[in-house]
Amino acid sequence: MAETREPQQKRAIEKKNRIVQAGYEMFAKKGYYNTNTAEIAKAAGVSTGIVYGYFHDKKDILVDVLDIYINHAYQPIFDLMDGFDLSKDLAAMLSAVLDAAVKVHTDNAAIHEALHSLTQHRDVEAKFMALEEEVTRRVADRLLAAGLEIEHLYEKVHWAMVSVQSYAHERVFDHHAYIDYDVMRGVVLSQLRTLFGV
Repeated sequence: MAETREPQQKRAIEKKNRIVQAGYEMFAKKGYYNTNTAEIAKAAGVSTGIVYGYFHDKKDILVDVLDIYINHAYQPIFDLMDGFDLSKDLAAMLSAVLDAAVKVHTDNAAIHEALHSLTQHRDVEAKFMALEEEVTRRVADRLLAAGLEIEHLYEKVHWAMVSVQSYAHERVFDHHAYIDYDVMRGVVLSQLRTLFGV
């Protein structure tokens, strides 16, 4: 397998970033399996050879694409949390996070499905596992910084994250005819409020 290089110069870094951005857009539009490296190269405005100078294959591009997705998907949630005084407004923040999670899943629906369908790849799974840990720690750190003393904080934050993601996934992707999603939102919010004692 040919060696890839990590760009050092500004123009080379910009080319690599264009390739990753093009990969993000192509995977979101066509899906991972329906996109090839030549299409990504064309969308990035570079030759296929340039792509292979930076990436071994399409999966390598996907691993970098995950960073863009993670930023699009989770940074808005952290920004939202920063707008609340968590020592006083935890219940309101939980409600806002539920709605924000649905919006994030809606706005990133195509890429979300493409990426989650590839969790059988070790690199992709490892990135998602690292993301879960990072999100859990960042949320827990914000709660601790607000002076909240919550027993079993990491376990509760992680479970809350799983619940919020599952609710958003249900609402955006599953569309079960027998479920009233407004009722489900109330059930999940009640669970979260009980979990954190608010």
